[in-house]
Amino acid sequence: MDDCKKVVIVGAGPGDPELITLKGKKAIENADVIIYAGSLVNKELLKYNKKNARIYNSATMDLEEIVKIMVENVKKGLNVVRLHTGDPSIYGAIKEQIDELKKHGIDVEIIPGVTSLFAAAASLKVELTLPDVSQTVIITRPEGRTPMPEKEKLRDLAKHNATMAIYLGVSMIDKVCRELIEGGYKEDTPVAVVYHASWEDEKIIVGTLKDIAEKVKKEGIKKTALIIVGEVLNPRHYAYSKLYDKEFEHEYRKKK
Repeated sequence: MDDCKKVVIVGAGPGDPELITLKGKKAIENADVIIYAGSLVNKELLKYNKKNARIYNSATMDLEEIVKIMVENVKKGLNVVRLHTGDPSIYGAIKEQIDELKKHGIDVEIIPGVTSLFAAAASLKVELTLPDVSQTVIITRPEGRTPMPEKEKLRDLAKHNATMAIYLGVSMIDKVCRELIEGGYKEDTPVAVVYHASWEDEKIIVGTLKDIAEKVKKEGIKKTALIIVGEVLNPRHYAYSKLYDKEFEHEYRKKK
């Protein structure tokens, strides 16, 4: 496959235009054509472009239209960037784009980005994995128009009582909380809902599985928000990491 015949898929990050990678910023700067997820990507990122690129908003387009624009412009020898929100590997719908491009002999390069989960954790000033609390992070979504595979429904995942990050679920937060409690989380499990993590209009709502739904509805939040569930948000106790324990030896440090 010709190396020049490729589309660069860039993770735009969570919203703050400074939370894009240097490599992703460089790709935007050099793009002749940019197709961006207009309903989710901060338009400020488009200002990084130095070539007066043609801009397409994929929010109004279907897969066939998106692929057609990419193929036509790659075949003209132009630099094509597909700008996805967060990191494209999480709910990015990139697999189908990659497969369609392959049919035209076009490869892709993927530049990862900061997902909203990590921007939200930074805003909350929390560590998602705490010793004696949770060493596992489950990234998932509730069942909606997209069905969930067997054994991946929220009530099935809840039995682990791990830290859980729930995308695309704030519009059905009552159902989300009910299923998590039915699955095994206690009603007083801490929950944080972060709207527009890292954007200027970011909003953080904290509560428990028992009361978070009412708090979110009172704020009128219905989309572009992440739900984080777990004791790591407000731990009753946790152990300090052994990594910096003076009694803990490893190859770079001997016990004092």
